[in-house]
Amino acid sequence: MLLRAADSTLLIVDMQERLQPAIMNGEASAATACKLAQGARLLEVPVVATEHNRSALGATIASLNDSVQAVFQKRHFSAMGEPGFEAWLPPARRTILVAGWEAHVCVLQTIMGLLALDYRAVLVADAAGSRRASDQHAGLRRMRAAGATVITAEMALFEWLESCDHPRFRDVLRLVK
Repeated sequence: MLLRAADSTLLIVDMQERLQPAIMNGEASAATACKLAQGARLLEVPVVATEHNRSALGATIASLNDSVQAVFQKRHFSAMGEPGFEAWLPPARRTILVAGWEAHVCVLQTIMGLLALDYRAVLVADAAGSRRASDQHAGLRRMRAAGATVITAEMALFEWLESCDHPRFRDVLRLVK
């Protein structure tokens, strides 16, 4: 099933300042998440983020500041484990695209929580990362096995557009080129 912009939310999990240096290919996954978030905003897809233990890990990376509409503070590894998180998500959107860091911990546990509550959980693989490749690969395999869809940022953007006749097509195309 293809993604629809009207049913989607982009959730960026824990892309925080103090984590970035430790994340394998952290700059690349951050740049991809930023392009995806900018495209989401152009296509009227809500962009929200979580911050895990902000006092220890810092704020969401600055490159996402203009695109993220709201930030949810959490202490649980799974955002779904935080009281009020599900109610905080944009209403009437059952497809949640997830990008973020520590793919095998907070991203994985959030995806599992979304699946348990019958959300369509979609991992944006090129906008996710972990400290070690083995952890990231294991996390991706486990999410896929649990029922999450695994895509790339460019796949999401073009599925949201649906057609080259979309009024924002050229704007989105500039992001991916």
